[in-house]
Amino acid sequence: MHPDDTFTQETTQHGSAARPADETSTERTTSPFRAPNHGLRALLASTPARVALATGLTFCLGAAAYAGTRQTPEEPEQTPVAEAAAERVGAADRASRSLLRDDAIPTSTSPSPTEAANPTETASPTETASPTPAEQEPTSSQPVPPQPVAGLTQTQMDNAKTIVDVGTEMNIPHRGLIVAIATAMQESRLLNYANAGVPESQNYPHEAVGWDHDSVGLFQQRSSTGWGSIAELMTPTYAAKAFYQALLQVPGWQNMSVAWAAQSVQVSAFPDAYAQHETRATTIVSALV
Repeated sequence: MHPDDTFTQETTQHGSAARPADETSTERTTSPFRAPNHGLRALLASTPARVALATGLTFCLGAAAYAGTRQTPEEPEQTPVAEAAAERVGAADRASRSLLRDDAIPTSTSPSPTEAANPTETASPTETASPTPAEQEPTSSQPVPPQPVAGLTQTQMDNAKTIVDVGTEMNIPHRGLIVAIATAMQESRLLNYANAGVPESQNYPHEAVGWDHDSVGLFQQRSSTGWGSIAELMTPTYAAKAFYQALLQVPGWQNMSVAWAAQSVQVSAFPDAYAQHETRATTIVSALV
């Protein structure tokens, strides 16, 4: 038997009333400490108590481990630093991806809506307005007609230009141009004449109709005397060229008066009539050359 059992029996038999309440003894002071010790040992000896103790110990260790993982008040909080670092890494990654996209996607050269809407960058109505037909420069198919001078009409001035242009192409001297214009002014008034006695002549463009023998055209040349066909003589360019060729055949024509040089070619019944046109012919040639 365990020694503690004898002591327990003795205290049970005598009871607490056998001793004075104020009496101090070794047994009394020792008994309260030993009795619980006996009960704890009995408790620990039982299987349910051991299971409960083990469970409680496990719980305490888990709580201690959980508390150890938590941050103490004295430790600085690390979450903002970690988040800031993660944010910088994410920003760098986004920047690199953005750079790759910028390199891969061509930029647009078209103006933005704001730029296109800016009134200071748009062309003014004066700049964008298309020129009127009168302001358009003439093309080769639409030459500017010469301005009439010396009292001529536009038709007369156009015929005078044809005569001068043909002479210029043939390198006729300036005086020869004046002789030709003076001759046409006397013969036809610088109009392309058809002839009522030559019906064929009226089949071609003309501006007047005469009746002198078979004379036609600007220089009133006759087909019957060898100047050319009716169709050729009704063509102003041909008629002018035929006149210049005949003038070049006159010896010393450059030293002759305008009237006499014209007469040497035309062999007119009124040789002095050409002189009256010299001044106006000079003005016309000067305006066209």
